[in-house]
Amino acid sequence: MFLRPYRSVDKRIVQKLFYDTVHEINARDYSPDQIKAWAPEIPDREGWSRLDQQYAYLVEYQRQIVGFASMNDDGLIDYLFVHKDFQNKGIASTLLKQLERVARKLPRDNIYTEASITARGFFEAKGFSVISAQEKKLNGVLLNYLIMKKSLLNVKSK
Repeated sequence: MFLRPYRSVDKRIVQKLFYDTVHEINARDYSPDQIKAWAPEIPDREGWSRLDQQYAYLVEYQRQIVGFASMNDDGLIDYLFVHKDFQNKGIASTLLKQLERVARKLPRDNIYTEASITARGFFEAKGFSVISAQEKKLNGVLLNYLIMKKSLLNVKSK
């Protein structure tokens, strides 16, 4: 496995990874309508353009992108997705550790995320706490998610 910075030429591949993962993995916790609204067949250009302004990283395995993550200057983890066929192999942990290293250099005292219901257990295992449950309208459909936070003060990465 190889961790590297995201490049804009990777966008189509990470969009497909996102689409496939949401439609297969997150479908366990969200309705078909919510999945279609969250990961439509035609990607939202504005949403994906954020990657070019964020701290973004990929994990490759045998030249295939198997995970990606990004964080903005405020310490908000915007994306953290692992290929549907590479779940539970430490890829998300590797990506999160990299984002935490970046956050400490910014420096940030905390990092945050808007976690899916599916990702809650992962983030809790990594030291995040639920701040609140939220819902937002995406493409006309309400989606439930969790605001989660982790303090970086005197805490080592898990």
